[in-house]
Amino acid sequence: MDISLKQVEYRYSLGTPFEKLAIKDIDLEIPSQMYLAVIGHTGSGKSTLLQHLNALLRPTSGEVKIGDTTVTSNKKPKGLKPIRQKVGIVFQFPEHQLFEETVLKDICYGPMNFGVSQEEAEKRALKLIKQVGLPESILEKSPFDLSGGQMRRVAIAGVLALNPDVIVLDEPTAGLDPRGRKEIMDMFYQLHKEKELTTILVTHSMEDAASYADELVIMQKGRIKGRGKPVEIFSKPEELLELGLDVPDVVRFQYKYEKQLGRPLSKTCLSIDELATEIMKERERGDVK
Repeated sequence: MDISLKQVEYRYSLGTPFEKLAIKDIDLEIPSQMYLAVIGHTGSGKSTLLQHLNALLRPTSGEVKIGDTTVTSNKKPKGLKPIRQKVGIVFQFPEHQLFEETVLKDICYGPMNFGVSQEEAEKRALKLIKQVGLPESILEKSPFDLSGGQMRRVAIAGVLALNPDVIVLDEPTAGLDPRGRKEIMDMFYQLHKEKELTTILVTHSMEDAASYADELVIMQKGRIKGRGKPVEIFSKPEELLELGLDVPDVVRFQYKYEKQLGRPLSKTCLSIDELATEIMKERERGDVK
């Protein structure tokens, strides 16, 4: 499912003394099956942007096209329910969304609310609980008896049970340790590939943005500051650092290494293995002691 935003602006509390501009002049095309990462400071408009992707928010001006449905400020579209089904959002701390008495009921709630039979919903739950790395036996437990990491996986399974074409991830690894973060991100990437999803990741982690995304969008003060492939964006670390944004650790190390070397390496490296290979090439040429 393609998503397109044209000249989108959004203002909170429009027409009141508390009116606040959140995003402006947003032109963004997200083709089907792309993995797009959105990066930027807190308050740059990332979360406001993502809430337009399944019409949780309607633009103050401009238009958002989600598949065949167009959302504008002056016309409330009919049939938003299918959009909410096809575009699933995993918010920060999704475990806070759990409420049913068993894990099975919690995962089944969403699809059954959209008209899926209980039998089909339970089949999805059984399949998904394994895909998110949890044992089948957990389905009969209360979600509130689980660990924080397990609760998060259950909540994610509940979103995936809707069979979305697009999945939007708003800081999905917030609060997790490095191992838990990698497990969750690897799981999303595997699902992205297997189910041919369109995935939009909002993140502060430059490592995650570099490792998983096809393209990156940089947001600053409610506007899109830049867009490109990870290697293109991170090949100019000075620009990102000037914006107050971070870069992946490996890029930071390469940047410092090149300053010491006095010249750039032949390419920007996004992994330790890549960087080690480039440094070895320098040594083999006899340029580095």
